[in-house]
Amino acid sequence: MPTHEVFNQVPPLVDYDMADDPALLSGLAREGAGWATAELHDLGRLGGATAAIEHGRLANEHPPVLRSHDRYGHRVDEVEFHPSWHELMRTAVTYGLHAAPWSDDRPGAHVARAAKFYTWRPDAGHGCPISMTYAAVPALRHAPELAGRYEPLLTATTYDPGLRPALGKQGLLAGMSMTEKQGGSDVRANTTTARPEADGSYRLVGHKWFTSAPMCDVFLTLGQAPGGLTCFLVPRVLPDGTRNPVRLMRLKDKLGNRSNASAEVEYEHAVAWRVGDEGRGVRTIIDMVNLTRLDCLIGAAAGMRQGVVTAVHHAVHRRAFGRQLVDQPLMRNVLADLAVESEAATVLMLRLAGATDRSARGDTGEAAFRRLGVAIGKYWVCKRWPGHAAEALECLGGNGYVEESGMPRLFRESPLNSIWEGSGNVAALDVLRALTRDSQVLAAFEAEVDAAAGADPRLDAAVRRLRASLADPADAQLRARRLVEQLALVLQGVLLVRGGHPSVAEAFCASRLGGAHGYAYGTLPAGVDLTTIIDRATPKVG
Repeated sequence: MPTHEVFNQVPPLVDYDMADDPALLSGLAREGAGWATAELHDLGRLGGATAAIEHGRLANEHPPVLRSHDRYGHRVDEVEFHPSWHELMRTAVTYGLHAAPWSDDRPGAHVARAAKFYTWRPDAGHGCPISMTYAAVPALRHAPELAGRYEPLLTATTYDPGLRPALGKQGLLAGMSMTEKQGGSDVRANTTTARPEADGSYRLVGHKWFTSAPMCDVFLTLGQAPGGLTCFLVPRVLPDGTRNPVRLMRLKDKLGNRSNASAEVEYEHAVAWRVGDEGRGVRTIIDMVNLTRLDCLIGAAAGMRQGVVTAVHHAVHRRAFGRQLVDQPLMRNVLADLAVESEAATVLMLRLAGATDRSARGDTGEAAFRRLGVAIGKYWVCKRWPGHAAEALECLGGNGYVEESGMPRLFRESPLNSIWEGSGNVAALDVLRALTRDSQVLAAFEAEVDAAAGADPRLDAAVRRLRASLADPADAQLRARRLVEQLALVLQGVLLVRGGHPSVAEAFCASRLGGAHGYAYGTLPAGVDLTTIIDRATPKVG
């Protein structure tokens, strides 16, 4: 006989439109990509469907496996994935998340792609090779002959996995391989050597400690050529069908991002082709790094949205202490606070995607703004995500700590984006470099801020404090994190005041800029329009 009745249970958050996000949709139109709205909703409904969510679960519960040798003892260096991984990848490539803006001349193409990358999130791990491929194209253009051959395949919307000669495939994916054991972020300390050959190729000997997406077809990597640190294109399979001697030593056993493979590799005289001039490797590959940093910001913003939507869905359907959780005053404060943080991240990522789009079309002012804004956003939003994920998980109570809720996977994912492509200190110091090396960068930021002058007295006061900090050169590196926080909060305030929902802008300015906020989420001041803010984060299921 049953011992009890099961009731007061939250239904699974499935069969909803992940693109049904007011901040996302208004920003899409504001940044010039409203033409992508219908396709974005198509992708959002796919992402929120039961099938896609199940693919995300399976891809993480069955992580990739390295097959270093075949049954006969031959070296093969292949990575084996669960079929769900391939389904997720196929959708991402079909919708152009990997490289569509490079073959699409419409204004707003980078914004549309950013919105899709943000929306298609049944699993975060498969976003790595998607992001790498998107970012590889502008770096590869430093070698026009290579770009002419490989770019059409990198931008193709056909997912074609498997190890075969790259130019014989229907579509390609690109990875990146930069850091070494002894250097980490200090890539100028790399020891991998690159010997030029008579046919114009190079032979690489050395190792890489982190190779992102080792199952990709081609990689951008760094090696010490006779002229100094240089960028190279390395194929997995050579044109004659033989395996390039890029040895996968092992896959990383990571905290999160477990559906995706990250590898340690060794180059045993691997064939490579130069991208850009010798000695200009960092300057060449930085074109790739800047775009992957933007994707770190987009991914963190997407993770915040996923966390708050899950928390609100739970609170709407769960009853405690005589009423629904979503009607409990303190829970409402927490949910609204999480939603404010999420929307601030979303408007920032869309503004920077717009700047990326316009700078790709020759707008030097937008290029200068993007140079500083991406570094600021990468630092701040990625730093905010782990605390946000923890608070969203806690909204589910003990149920949120259980794997079946999906929240532990989200929480484990949350520290990655702050570490990937330059940890917090690297990003903060990059902001200082941008401010000191190019006067146009600060001028572009000032112009953005001045456009909101007088709109909110708390924002105006925060701008005055920021300008005082910028004018003080003392202990700049010591104070770098605090300065970047100020830059980020002012920029998010400006964007919300100018283009965000009034209730969200008011809550942000009162709490983040006006000082009416504690150290934890759920400390918004009285008078904030909690109902409107929570409604904007409530998913419409069914």
